[in-house]
Amino acid sequence: MEAQKTRQHWLSVLAHSTPQQLLAHWPAQLQPAYQLLRAPETGLTRLQARMGGTGKRFILGDTTVTRAVVRLNNGLCGYSYVLGRDHQHAERCALLDALLQGEQSAALQQQIIAPLAALRQEQLTLRSREVASSRVDFFTLVRGDN
Repeated sequence: MEAQKTRQHWLSVLAHSTPQQLLAHWPAQLQPAYQLLRAPETGLTRLQARMGGTGKRFILGDTTVTRAVVRLNNGLCGYSYVLGRDHQHAERCALLDALLQGEQSAALQQQIIAPLAALRQEQLTLRSREVASSRVDFFTLVRGDN
């Protein structure tokens, strides 16, 4: 179960990264041999939302998503789904997913996933501060019984 949660974490970090962020942390010597099981392809997915997070569902809209599947020479497979149309980004994310399942996992976690996760957390913190600065608290005054 712990391995599943760890993989979910790095897949989330990779999916939320931008191509520029991923390339900035990509080690130059990391060029493993792999083959594409499913070449990157772009499609549409429908986004659903809930008013207030708990209300009735509604369709927010559609967005493009790109997926890819790769297999390393040692047989490990990597998968990725990323928002947008960047095929190279989807392929790199799938490649990292496969590599993170192998012996290089600890080094790649430290070199790529940890910095990207910290960057994502910083972005979320800045966004929550922006939202909090515009927050309005409403209150009502209770009038008499008349």
